[in-house]
Amino acid sequence: MRINKFLAEQGVASRRGADEIIAEGRVLVNGKTAKAGDSVEEGDIVTLDGKILSHKVKYEYYLLNKPKGCVCTAHDEKTERPRKTVMDLLPEGAGRVFPVGRLDYDTEGMLILTNDGDLSYRLTAPQSEIPKIYLVRIEGSISAAELSRLRAGVEIEKGVITKKCRINVVETDKKFTKLHVVLTEGKNREIRKMFEAVGKRVEFLKRIKIGELTLSGLDRGEVRKLTEEEVFYLKNL
Repeated sequence: MRINKFLAEQGVASRRGADEIIAEGRVLVNGKTAKAGDSVEEGDIVTLDGKILSHKVKYEYYLLNKPKGCVCTAHDEKTERPRKTVMDLLPEGAGRVFPVGRLDYDTEGMLILTNDGDLSYRLTAPQSEIPKIYLVRIEGSISAAELSRLRAGVEIEKGVITKKCRINVVETDKKFTKLHVVLTEGKNREIRKMFEAVGKRVEFLKRIKIGELTLSGLDRGEVRKLTEEEVFYLKNL
Protein backbone atom coordinates (compact mmCIF):
# COMPACT_ATOMS: atom_id res chain seq x y z
CA MET A 1 0.00 0.00 0.00
CA ARG A 2 1.29 3.47 -0.89
CA ILE A 3 2.36 5.46 2.16
CA ASN A 4 0.02 8.38 1.37
CA LYS A 5 -2.94 5.98 1.15
CA PHE A 6 -1.92 4.39 4.44
CA LEU A 7 -1.83 7.79 6.16
CA ALA A 8 -5.20 8.73 4.67
CA GLU A 9 -6.73 5.54 6.02
CA GLN A 10 -5.37 6.43 9.44
CA GLY A 11 -7.37 9.65 9.32
CA VAL A 12 -4.20 11.72 9.37
CA ALA A 13 -5.14 13.74 6.28
CA SER A 14 -6.36 13.36 2.72
CA ARG A 15 -3.92 11.76 0.29
CA ARG A 16 -2.85 15.20 -0.89
CA GLY A 17 -2.38 16.34 2.70
CA ALA A 18 -0.48 13.14 3.45
CA ASP A 19 1.93 13.91 0.59
CA GLU A 20 2.68 17.27 2.24
CA ILE A 21 3.30 15.63 5.61
CA ILE A 22 5.65 13.11 3.99
CA ALA A 23 7.53 15.92 2.20
CA GLU A 24 8.06 17.62 5.58
CA GLY A 25 9.95 14.53 6.77
CA ARG A 26 7.56 13.79 9.62
CA VAL A 27 6.88 10.17 8.65
CA LEU A 28 9.26 7.28 9.30
CA VAL A 29 8.95 3.69 8.05
CA ASN A 30 11.02 1.25 10.06
CA GLY A 31 13.11 4.15 11.33
CA LYS A 32 13.83 5.67 7.92
CA THR A 33 12.33 8.90 6.59
CA ALA A 34 9.52 8.07 4.16
CA LYS A 35 9.47 9.46 0.63
CA ALA A 36 6.58 10.07 -1.77
CA GLY A 37 5.76 6.82 -3.58
CA ASP A 38 7.06 4.52 -0.82
CA SER A 39 4.96 1.48 0.04
CA VAL A 40 4.23 -0.08 3.42
CA GLU A 41 3.19 -3.61 4.33
CA GLU A 42 1.69 -5.17 7.43
CA GLY A 43 4.54 -5.55 9.90
CA ASP A 44 6.22 -2.28 8.93
CA ILE A 45 6.48 0.23 11.76
CA VAL A 46 5.16 3.59 10.62
CA THR A 47 5.49 6.64 12.85
CA LEU A 48 4.19 10.20 12.49
CA ASP A 49 5.95 12.77 14.65
CA GLY A 50 7.27 9.88 16.74
CA LYS A 51 3.84 8.23 17.28
CA ILE A 52 3.34 4.69 16.00
CA LEU A 53 0.38 4.25 13.64
CA SER A 54 -1.58 1.00 13.71
CA HIS A 55 -2.29 -1.02 10.59
CA LYS A 56 -5.78 -1.80 11.88
CA VAL A 57 -8.28 0.93 11.02
CA LYS A 58 -11.93 1.31 11.96
CA TYR A 59 -13.62 3.48 9.37
CA GLU A 60 -16.06 6.16 10.45
CA TYR A 61 -18.43 8.16 8.24
CA TYR A 62 -20.32 11.31 9.23
CA LEU A 63 -22.74 13.60 7.42
CA LEU A 64 -22.72 17.24 8.55
CA ASN A 65 -25.04 20.08 7.59
CA LYS A 66 -22.30 22.70 7.74
CA PRO A 67 -23.46 26.12 8.91
CA LYS A 68 -22.07 29.40 7.64
CA GLY A 69 -19.23 30.71 9.78
CA CYS A 70 -16.97 27.70 10.29
CA VAL A 71 -13.99 26.40 8.36
CA CYS A 72 -13.35 22.96 6.86
CA THR A 73 -10.12 22.19 8.64
CA ALA A 74 -8.91 20.57 11.84
CA HIS A 75 -7.24 23.75 13.10
CA ASP A 76 -7.69 27.34 11.95
CA GLU A 77 -4.19 28.75 11.81
CA LYS A 78 -4.80 31.71 9.48
CA THR A 79 -6.22 34.15 12.02
CA GLU A 80 -5.08 35.49 15.38
CA ARG A 81 -8.43 34.45 16.82
CA PRO A 82 -9.10 30.90 15.58
CA ARG A 83 -12.54 30.42 14.08
CA LYS A 84 -14.88 27.51 14.73
CA THR A 85 -14.07 24.48 12.59
CA VAL A 86 -16.27 21.64 11.38
CA MET A 87 -14.39 19.37 13.79
CA ASP A 88 -15.95 21.28 16.68
CA LEU A 89 -19.39 20.07 15.53
CA LEU A 90 -18.58 16.34 15.67
CA PRO A 91 -20.05 14.29 18.53
CA GLU A 92 -17.92 13.43 21.53
CA GLY A 93 -16.02 10.22 20.89
CA ALA A 94 -15.73 10.70 17.14
CA GLY A 95 -12.52 9.29 15.72
CA ARG A 96 -9.80 11.04 13.79
CA VAL A 97 -11.71 11.95 10.63
CA PHE A 98 -11.24 14.70 8.06
CA PRO A 99 -13.53 16.60 5.65
CA VAL A 100 -14.08 15.20 2.17
CA GLY A 101 -13.44 18.27 0.02
CA ARG A 102 -14.18 21.74 1.32
CA LEU A 103 -16.92 24.31 1.64
CA ASP A 104 -15.71 27.85 2.18
CA TYR A 105 -16.36 29.87 5.34
CA ASP A 106 -19.56 31.47 4.03
CA THR A 107 -20.97 28.35 2.35
CA GLU A 108 -23.45 26.00 4.01
CA GLY A 109 -24.59 22.46 3.44
CA MET A 110 -23.57 18.88 2.93
CA LEU A 111 -20.14 17.82 4.12
CA ILE A 112 -18.92 14.26 4.60
CA LEU A 113 -16.20 13.53 7.15
CA THR A 114 -14.37 10.21 7.26
CA ASN A 115 -11.03 8.47 7.75
CA ASP A 116 -11.64 6.34 4.65
CA GLY A 117 -9.03 7.67 2.26
CA ASP A 118 -10.28 5.63 -0.71
CA LEU A 119 -13.80 7.02 -0.41
CA SER A 120 -12.49 10.55 0.06
CA TYR A 121 -10.38 10.25 -3.07
CA ARG A 122 -13.25 8.78 -5.08
CA LEU A 123 -15.64 11.57 -4.11
CA THR A 124 -13.18 14.40 -4.85
CA ALA A 125 -11.16 13.13 -7.84
CA PRO A 126 -12.08 15.15 -10.97
CA GLN A 127 -12.15 12.02 -13.12
CA SER A 128 -14.93 10.54 -10.96
CA GLU A 129 -17.29 13.32 -12.14
CA ILE A 130 -19.63 12.77 -9.19
CA PRO A 131 -22.45 15.36 -9.34
CA LYS A 132 -22.79 17.79 -6.45
CA ILE A 133 -25.88 20.01 -6.37
CA TYR A 134 -25.89 23.52 -4.90
CA LEU A 135 -28.66 25.96 -4.09
CA VAL A 136 -27.53 29.42 -5.14
CA ARG A 137 -29.20 32.78 -4.56
CA ILE A 138 -27.95 35.82 -6.48
CA GLU A 139 -28.94 39.47 -6.47
CA GLY A 140 -31.44 40.48 -9.15
CA SER A 141 -32.24 38.51 -12.29
CA ILE A 142 -30.12 36.58 -14.76
CA SER A 143 -30.59 36.45 -18.52
CA ALA A 144 -30.80 33.42 -20.78
CA ALA A 145 -27.54 34.48 -22.43
CA GLU A 146 -25.76 34.62 -19.06
CA LEU A 147 -27.09 31.19 -18.13
CA SER A 148 -25.85 29.80 -21.44
CA ARG A 149 -22.36 31.18 -20.74
CA LEU A 150 -22.29 29.55 -17.31
CA ARG A 151 -23.52 26.21 -18.65
CA ALA A 152 -20.87 26.19 -21.38
CA GLY A 153 -18.02 27.07 -18.99
CA VAL A 154 -16.51 30.43 -18.07
CA GLU A 155 -13.01 31.67 -17.29
CA ILE A 156 -12.79 32.19 -13.51
CA GLU A 157 -9.06 32.88 -13.42
CA LYS A 158 -6.49 33.47 -16.10
CA GLY A 159 -6.42 30.27 -18.15
CA VAL A 160 -8.84 28.45 -15.81
CA ILE A 161 -12.16 27.57 -17.46
CA THR A 162 -14.93 25.68 -15.68
CA LYS A 163 -16.40 22.48 -17.06
CA LYS A 164 -19.83 22.42 -18.65
CA CYS A 165 -22.50 22.24 -15.95
CA ARG A 166 -26.25 22.11 -15.42
CA ILE A 167 -28.05 25.20 -14.08
CA ASN A 168 -31.77 25.67 -13.58
CA VAL A 169 -33.69 28.66 -12.22
CA VAL A 170 -36.00 27.57 -9.39
CA GLU A 171 -37.36 30.94 -8.23
CA THR A 172 -37.00 34.57 -9.28
CA ASP A 173 -38.34 38.08 -8.71
CA LYS A 174 -36.94 41.59 -9.14
CA LYS A 175 -34.71 41.35 -6.06
CA PHE A 176 -33.19 37.86 -6.31
CA THR A 177 -32.94 34.62 -8.27
CA LYS A 178 -32.55 31.13 -6.84
CA LEU A 179 -30.88 28.44 -8.94
CA HIS A 180 -29.76 24.84 -8.74
CA VAL A 181 -26.20 24.36 -10.00
CA VAL A 182 -24.82 20.86 -10.65
CA LEU A 183 -21.02 20.55 -10.72
CA THR A 184 -18.75 17.55 -11.24
CA GLU A 185 -15.59 19.34 -10.15
CA GLY A 186 -14.60 21.36 -7.10
CA LYS A 187 -12.33 24.30 -7.78
CA ASN A 188 -11.77 26.81 -4.98
CA ARG A 189 -14.81 29.14 -4.65
CA GLU A 190 -15.85 27.95 -8.10
CA ILE A 191 -19.53 28.90 -8.02
CA ARG A 192 -18.91 32.36 -6.60
CA LYS A 193 -16.28 33.01 -9.27
CA MET A 194 -18.54 31.64 -12.03
CA PHE A 195 -21.29 34.11 -11.23
CA GLU A 196 -18.78 36.94 -10.80
CA ALA A 197 -17.64 36.19 -14.36
CA VAL A 198 -21.11 37.16 -15.62
CA GLY A 199 -21.44 40.14 -13.28
CA LYS A 200 -23.55 38.51 -10.56
CA ARG A 201 -22.95 38.36 -6.81
CA VAL A 202 -23.80 35.23 -4.84
CA GLU A 203 -25.74 36.09 -1.67
CA PHE A 204 -26.28 32.55 -0.42
CA LEU A 205 -24.69 29.21 -1.29
CA LYS A 206 -25.55 25.74 0.04
CA ARG A 207 -24.57 22.26 -1.11
CA ILE A 208 -27.75 20.21 -0.92
CA LYS A 209 -26.86 16.87 -2.58
CA ILE A 210 -23.97 14.59 -3.45
CA GLY A 211 -25.29 12.17 -6.04
CA GLU A 212 -28.72 11.31 -4.59
CA LEU A 213 -27.64 11.70 -0.95
CA THR A 214 -29.52 14.59 0.71
CA LEU A 215 -29.59 16.48 4.00
CA SER A 216 -33.17 15.44 4.75
CA GLY A 217 -33.93 15.74 8.47
CA LEU A 218 -30.58 17.32 9.33
CA ASP A 219 -30.72 20.92 10.58
CA ARG A 220 -27.90 23.48 10.30
CA GLY A 221 -24.95 22.44 12.46
CA GLU A 222 -26.28 18.93 13.03
CA VAL A 223 -24.26 15.80 12.30
CA ARG A 224 -25.03 12.10 12.16
CA LYS A 225 -23.34 8.87 11.17
CA LEU A 226 -23.95 7.64 7.65
CA THR A 227 -25.88 4.40 7.41
CA GLU A 228 -24.32 1.28 5.90
CA GLU A 229 -26.62 1.70 2.90
CA GLU A 230 -25.46 5.29 2.39
CA VAL A 231 -21.79 4.31 2.62
CA PHE A 232 -22.37 1.51 0.10
CA TYR A 233 -24.12 3.97 -2.21
CA LEU A 234 -21.27 6.49 -2.05
CA LYS A 235 -18.66 3.82 -2.69
CA ASN A 236 -20.54 2.73 -5.79
CA LEU A 237 -21.40 6.12 -7.28
